[in-house]
Amino acid sequence: MSRAERPAFDRELLEQIVQAIPHVGVLGLKVTEIDVGRALARIDWRDDLVGDPGTGVLHGGVLTTVVDTVSGLAVMSRVTEVMQIATLDLRIDYLRPARPRLPVFAEATCYRLSRSVAFVRARAYQEGGDDVAASLATFMLQSSSLPAWVKTQGTRT
Repeated sequence: MSRAERPAFDRELLEQIVQAIPHVGVLGLKVTEIDVGRALARIDWRDDLVGDPGTGVLHGGVLTTVVDTVSGLAVMSRVTEVMQIATLDLRIDYLRPARPRLPVFAEATCYRLSRSVAFVRARAYQEGGDDVAASLATFMLQSSSLPAWVKTQGTRT
């Protein structure tokens, strides 16, 4: 892989960026894998994340946040310059309720980059590979307006 093709962010910086997002920290999202164009994360079931106390099923907003975050990570792991990204469109199909008391995993793949847009497929699933949600997303790519600490730490040499 040539220097121009190498991702601009390393794993440590991507994890720092994710942990700097307040609601992600509250949810307890854990990044488990990052590869070029691919990311995997996990969220453990907790009572305070339940949407329906009668069934113990996780709130749909929790799944949306996890899928959106892991999709953004997949994009950031693929871009070749340090840049800001923003979700343009996120479509989620909820396939079945997540089983109570089990962790949910989310994996995303950035399958195409244009000059200004990234395209991502993602899924959320539980043990045994049972999908609970599937997603398609697009992200805007913008190379300006990054915080200084990201600009200085994010560039590989």
